[in-house]
Amino acid sequence: MRYRKLKADYLFTGEKLLNNQNVLVTGVDGQIINIVQEQDAGEEIERYRGILSPGLINTHCHLELSHLKNIIPEKTGLVDFVFKVVSERYFAEEEILNAIEKGEEEMLKNGIVAVGDICNYSTTVSQKIKRNISYYNFIEISGWLPEIAEARFEKRKIAFEEFHKNNLIAALVPHAPYSVSEILWKKITPLFTGKTVTIHNQETADEDLFFNEGKGDFVRMFEKMNIDNSFFKPTKKGSVESYFKILSPAKSVILVHNTFTKQADLDFINQCKNKDQLISFCLCPNANLYIENALPPLDLFLKNDCNIVLGTDSLASNHQLSILEEIKTVVKHFPKVETETLLKWATLNGAKALQMENEFGSFEKGKKPGVVLIENTERERIIPESRVNRLM
Repeated sequence: MRYRKLKADYLFTGEKLLNNQNVLVTGVDGQIINIVQEQDAGEEIERYRGILSPGLINTHCHLELSHLKNIIPEKTGLVDFVFKVVSERYFAEEEILNAIEKGEEEMLKNGIVAVGDICNYSTTVSQKIKRNISYYNFIEISGWLPEIAEARFEKRKIAFEEFHKNNLIAALVPHAPYSVSEILWKKITPLFTGKTVTIHNQETADEDLFFNEGKGDFVRMFEKMNIDNSFFKPTKKGSVESYFKILSPAKSVILVHNTFTKQADLDFINQCKNKDQLISFCLCPNANLYIENALPPLDLFLKNDCNIVLGTDSLASNHQLSILEEIKTVVKHFPKVETETLLKWATLNGAKALQMENEFGSFEKGKKPGVVLIENTERERIIPESRVNRLM
């Protein structure tokens, strides 16, 4: 068996940042053999400057929206952003497929090996069956009006079956608390068992206002979309308290954005989550700045020892599909967060959230997690000039 022996200034295992005395030994196919001391590694060591890391995990993406790059204005707020996506997403199929291919190529170039991808249709199947990247496909369902629940459910089931037929991991998931009717929740909840389920959560302050009082910008959104919202009765609770218990059958839950999550929400989640359930908080800082010009309360998540993961969102709400760029934004606004912590969010935490930790996320013997080199670092610190180079 042939080997590759890789050494850099630092070696991140998926959990720990090791010094330059450690050598990563892999098979030529990328399978992890061991991590050994340099003195025990023998000859033919490949030497690099920077940080060696397992491949990066993009826990939240909308690859099918790649054709909307530079189409939707920045900092409009969530409601106007959503309206733009709904009204302007329909392009020629060839243009959409070309953008999907380019989006995946960008993620590959940026060292991403696994993706939690939101899918409203089966448009991305033709690209994903090439198996360039591993995907957990979240077939997203929405429908606020109770009378359309059955039709929406059947339509998304067709997309789900297309992914399943092509041996692609898939789960039916809710879009957001404000876009799924009670009837629709009842139809999809039994399908959560054992799955990873994701939902857009508290991306705007108006989400809590809407559930508490039935007021705010979502009322305007329903009016713009000609949706009769008169049936809705405010729960007189925040968003999380209004819906989170419905996710109890899921093995893993990924709450995405969380820009306006508060301590009371975290307390509620901890009180009612299943003991074997993994709850992850996915941060997409560049998209948060693009849409709402706000950032999630990272200090709050750190204080509560939350399982944090990272996502890019879509090219409709971001200028690139790069987890390293998301890390740079965190470093810029929260400079005290250590590199070891940031890289764990981007690797092992994300792999666990997607239930892919048996293959990805860490340099454990037998895995094929991919190997990336983060170059142009300032010692172990990631800086604006840092870049990622995929080695395997």
